[in-house]
Amino acid sequence: MSEEHSEALYHWTFWYLLVLTVVEVVVALLSLPVFLKGLLLVILALWKAAWVALYFMHLRFERKTLGVIAITPLLICVFLVFMLTPDLGATNKTVGSAKQVTKTKP
Repeated sequence: MSEEHSEALYHWTFWYLLVLTVVEVVVALLSLPVFLKGLLLVILALWKAAWVALYFMHLRFERKTLGVIAITPLLICVFLVFMLTPDLGATNKTVGSAKQVTKTKP
C-alpha cells in the first residue's frame, strides 16, 4: 500500500461518523413505527460500518476482490434472515389444556 494517508482524512471521517451517530440518535428518538425505525437504524449502522471498513481498515485502497470477500458474510446473513423469517410466525398449536387432553374427570 503506497498511498499516503493524510491526517485530514481521518479528521473528516471522525466528523462524518459523528454526524451519522447523531442522525441515529434522532431516528431512535422519533416516534416512527417500530419496523421503520429498526430498518433505518440498521441501514445507518451498516453505512457506518462500511465507512469504517473503507477508511480505517483501508479497504478503499485494496483490490475489488477483497471487497467481495468482505461483503459475502453480510449477504449470507441477509439471506439467512429472510429464509428463517417464516419460522418466526409459526405458533405452537396445542389441542387444549392438559385436563382436556388427558380427559380426566373431576
